[in-house]
Amino acid sequence: MKKLLSFIKSDPTVAVIRLSGMIGTSGRGALNDASLAPVIEKAFSKGKPVAVALEINSPGGSPVQSSLIGARIRRLAEQKKVPVIAFVEDVAASGGYWLAAAADEIYADTSSVVGSIGVISAGFGLHELLEKNGVQRRVYTAGNSKSMLDPFQPEKPEDIARLKELLEDIHINFKEHVTERRAGKLTQDRDLFTGEIWLGRKAIEVGLIDGIGHLKPHLQERFGEKVKLRRYGVKKGILSRFGAQVVGDALHGIEERAQYARFGL
Repeated sequence: MKKLLSFIKSDPTVAVIRLSGMIGTSGRGALNDASLAPVIEKAFSKGKPVAVALEINSPGGSPVQSSLIGARIRRLAEQKKVPVIAFVEDVAASGGYWLAAAADEIYADTSSVVGSIGVISAGFGLHELLEKNGVQRRVYTAGNSKSMLDPFQPEKPEDIARLKELLEDIHINFKEHVTERRAGKLTQDRDLFTGEIWLGRKAIEVGLIDGIGHLKPHLQERFGEKVKLRRYGVKKGILSRFGAQVVGDALHGIEERAQYARFGL
């Protein structure tokens, strides 16, 4: 019986990993390597998939978590010899595009936002507010840079210079990742690493994506009408909705909403 079953050709299976939301270590639903590791491992290992599809909708976030997730995808793709195809929904910007670039091919909708290959650091300066209300900020450190960019103290030129140096180093890492993964596809007549964004068709012209395509119809056209889609994602426990986690989730939701709003979403 086993020999007979071995001759029966089964329908091809594509493992689909959903990567939706901000990339970071905090907030329920945030994308990070710790929570995604078992999901990604299972997607590449279960049922011998003919391909792994990444369903991406992310405005970005932590460069380190983006790198860790992307590196894990590449390691498993090479170990298992499974092609990876990314499909962008609303947005794959900044760290979201880092994840997309981990794929061998990238497809998007005509109105998908793609790119934002840059690095940003934002914060607030509250020292004048404290002064107006008669509040004194007292900070004692061992190490000249320990209180760098304290939002309750005036900015220091040396702190700004140091921060820009760090951001530039991260930007170089980002550019190297995209250049390596999109080798031979990127246009050479303009700078793609300014933080600029593009919509689907323009993204094809500059080489950031390979074409316009939606996940299911593209996979059916490629692997046949009977292709099976096996979906994988991070499961959220019901207990995480209660207690202090609610406050953290609310703050995370506000931050995530702000990130999507940057792209008109």
